[in-house]
Amino acid sequence: MTGGALKRAASPSRPISPPPLRRKTEATVKKTVPASFFTPVSKKKPEPITWRIVNSSLVVGKYSTESATGQKSNSGKPKIAVFDFDSTLVSTKSGSRFAKSAEDWDWWNKIVPSKLQSLHSDGYHVAIMSNQKAVKAKKEKNGNDSKSLYNFKGRVAAVMKDLGIPISVYAATEDDEYRKPRPGMWRELLDDYGFDVRGVDYPASIFVGDAAGRPNDHSSADRGFAVNAGLPFKTPEEFFLNAPPEPVVGSFDPSQYIQQADSLDDVSPPFSQRAPLELVIFCGSPSAGKSTFYWNYLEPLGYERVNQDILKNRPKCIKVAKEHLAARRSVVVDNTNADLETRALWLEVAKEFSVPIRCVYFSASPAICKHNNAVRAANKTLNPESRATLPGIAFGDFNKRFKEPVLSEGFQDIIRVDFRFRGDEAAKKLWGQFWV
Repeated sequence: MTGGALKRAASPSRPISPPPLRRKTEATVKKTVPASFFTPVSKKKPEPITWRIVNSSLVVGKYSTESATGQKSNSGKPKIAVFDFDSTLVSTKSGSRFAKSAEDWDWWNKIVPSKLQSLHSDGYHVAIMSNQKAVKAKKEKNGNDSKSLYNFKGRVAAVMKDLGIPISVYAATEDDEYRKPRPGMWRELLDDYGFDVRGVDYPASIFVGDAAGRPNDHSSADRGFAVNAGLPFKTPEEFFLNAPPEPVVGSFDPSQYIQQADSLDDVSPPFSQRAPLELVIFCGSPSAGKSTFYWNYLEPLGYERVNQDILKNRPKCIKVAKEHLAARRSVVVDNTNADLETRALWLEVAKEFSVPIRCVYFSASPAICKHNNAVRAANKTLNPESRATLPGIAFGDFNKRFKEPVLSEGFQDIIRVDFRFRGDEAAKKLWGQFWV
């Protein structure tokens, strides 16, 4: 059997449930925008802005005025206009990529404030949703905001005051359910204003952001967020300046990797045992679907699993594998086995026990693996082994060491597995969202 002989799926087949409902635990706390130093405290009027922190990571601010907001559209449902913050509504006065202080901001374009005010006049609920990983949401030991949170609140408060319309801001400070493109901030807004009950006029609503997957964009997180939330999407140039759409390059679409019900995998298994006793090694990136493949296809055949995440080091893996082979039990080495040197160690074990050695090669791209890593970390139902989020260095290290396996190394055969996600409709809907 050659390396391209089999192209099969490796993904969870177990049914899942939606992620648990979120709970807000922190009370709403009133804050004030800095006023004139010379105004007596007794005569200072608090600005109509409130702040709260949700689940120790999501910063939420609401600016209220006496004017009405959230009017219904012709469909009878509210229209919502949501904007990214940096490089969409505002830029820095200093010219730096990141703001240096609470005062380091200016409008991205002079048309921005009037455009947002016009949206409010037209009955739109206006909101800001921004990834702010540099902001520390947790309080300092003395109970004060961190410097980064103080500066962020200062910038946002100044923007809100300058606009003078009811507006809310949601800022994700951690790599969790709230960080775009994940739809946590959108769900929070729907819950805050009862839009999840009243419904939303989605065709008339909009999300505007600069992370659109264009050649010079740092990511496509904003475009992916809009897809997850079901909102039409535009870049700042398109929305504010009426510029034509720009091409999107290298965009990863998870929906392309969802297994169809009539796939060949539902007819014949992608792996079958060839000898009474054999050693099988996996080769593939972290989060490429290796462990799921084992549980779905090899564990039912009685193969023992050797995994370095569990056993902690390679010598222990080799020791345990030899013990299984000595007891006449076939073994699967569920590790990355990225390079020739590592795989050679297992070839020696196979020779020592005079058993055939086979290789299952998982071809999942870095984009798929990073997507799997994010989905798994954020959803317990898709993480049966409770694996922690892997750092980016884990994928970089694999890619640096990786050499595609070939038969000349000594394998009896190489089975190539091209990733496809399997699961019930709820699982497919969850996995098919944008996560990174």
